[in-house]
Amino acid sequence: MTSLVLTPGQLPRRLEALRWTHDVRVRGVLDDGPAVAIVGARAATQLGMDRAHALAKHLARGGYRIVSGGALGIDGAAHRGALAGGGTTTVVMGSGLARPYPARHRPLFDQVLAAGGALVSMLADDVMPRPGTFVQRNPLIAALADTVIVVEADINSGSLHTARAATRLGRMLAAWPGSRGCDRLLAAGAALIEDERDAELIAAGTPRQRSAPALDPMAARVLAAMHAGAFSVDAICASTGLAVRDVLRALPSIESSFLARKQ
Repeated sequence: MTSLVLTPGQLPRRLEALRWTHDVRVRGVLDDGPAVAIVGARAATQLGMDRAHALAKHLARGGYRIVSGGALGIDGAAHRGALAGGGTTTVVMGSGLARPYPARHRPLFDQVLAAGGALVSMLADDVMPRPGTFVQRNPLIAALADTVIVVEADINSGSLHTARAATRLGRMLAAWPGSRGCDRLLAAGAALIEDERDAELIAAGTPRQRSAPALDPMAARVLAAMHAGAFSVDAICASTGLAVRDVLRALPSIESSFLARKQ
């Protein structure tokens, strides 16, 4: 089964609004209805996967299409939750559509199509997955959604690339506290999500508000860079001009400030 190639001018409206320039290959149905991306770690905890499944199921029942990357862990749980909620889901692959990855998710991908969802890729159909192709596809996950929720992530998780893309593209960004990557996103200003009700508020564009942290000037510079989408130490250094040691000194105070607000 060959894929349909959508070129600029044939793309969903949300991609056209971003002046998207890449071709998008699609199998199944890709619509412009309200959509929420749910992403996170491959090596996720069972609690994290349960949370992703519950959020996706709840949002799918409310009429939201669930977008994720098809990977093991949080992504797979989100797709399965959407199906359990009787909704549709979009899988944005880091491989060509004729080379679905991971192989163990082939039955899941078949279920996605049978339920009216879509498999999507920016790559030619026969391209094998490589580490760089997953980073390449992450902006498309954010672009196809109105909101991006990171459920569980370490500080080196690929889902933080999706979070940066969400910030750059003007999408709502939210994170579930408790993992280092998510706590860093929250410290940088991501919306807080801790249950299905929060998911509804975030998807509606009205997240719970938190007061800004009281930080010293150097930490405030680091936080401003994180607000702008610089989440790695190297990116923060490049944005602020600070030395690595200064950034590393500031990060714990930012994260501690966030943790104090949770208590």
